This record gives sequence, C-alpha cells and structure tokens, in this order.
Amino acid sequence: MTTTSTAPSVLTVRPIDPAVHRDLLERDDAGRAPVRSVDEEGGAPLRCCLSRARAGERIALVSYAPLRRWAAETGAEPGPYDEVGPVFVHDGPCAGPAGEGWPEGFHGGRRVVRAYGRRGNILGGELVVPETAEAVAARLLTDPEVAVLHVRAMDFGCFMHEVRRG
Repeated sequence: MTTTSTAPSVLTVRPIDPAVHRDLLERDDAGRAPVRSVDEEGGAPLRCCLSRARAGERIALVSYAPLRRWAAETGAEPGPYDEVGPVFVHDGPCAGPAGEGWPEGFHGGRRVVRAYGRRGNILGGELVVPETAEAVAARLLTDPEVAVLHVRAMDFGCFMHEVRRG
C-alpha cells in the first residue's frame, strides 16, 4: 500500500494485497489455476507491485474480483457490479511497490477512474490520461459518497489498482 499527499486529500494507492496475490497463484477469483508464462518482451502491468514486467520475467495471468475483495473487507454488497477480470501478477513472491505515491511509469494509456459508493454501487467514472489521473482521483475522493476508486485500463477494461482516502 502506498500513500501520496495530494490536495485536497491524501490518497492511498493499493496494489493487490500480498496475501491475496499468494492465494491467486493457487486458485484465482474465477476458481481456476493461473496461466503462467514468461514475458519475453517485458511490459506486462503487474498489479502486485504496480510496475511493468522486465523482459524474461515470469508472470501469471489470473482472474481477479477487486470489488468483491473490497466488499468482503467492508461489508458492502456489490451485487451486479461485481466484476471478475484478467490481471497480470508476478509468478511468485513479490516485494510490492518500490516506492510511495502514484505509480510512476505504470500507466501508459487512457484510464477510467471509477467511483464506488459504500454499498458497492458505481457512482460514476471519468476518462483520464496518465498526467491527470492522480488529480482526478483526489477530486473524486472529496465527495463523501465515494468510498473507493478503481483505476481501469480504457482499452481492455482491466483493473489496474485501487485508490482510497489515506
């Protein structure tokens, strides 16, 4: 978990939790074994450390249900908003993010910052580019109705990471 100070609020950027990462390498949130491979060219976005895979690094593609995981922690009920989708993680132990703050170099294209309410319902979202994503997340979290944000890749819709108030 990383924290960055951004007016008017403090953001906590959360990769996939290390314990969840270990579980996903056994059985993912769709009930399947991970698809293991080597990222020959490098560049796969790793949700366990919010960095890009290096060329030749072992990775795993798993199904992940970020809202379901958040709901289990908070007692929310996402109902039909519960999504399961593909994410890349290290195929083995991961030390997590290298630094604090918004993940530098992780976001390479357009993103959607999606806001969820305390019950797990979608409140809205905004299309952003890497340069504006952090500021948009900070602004969205000033709304007291917003409980959590998900940052998703626009092109494929994949979950990138979670953002909460600090």
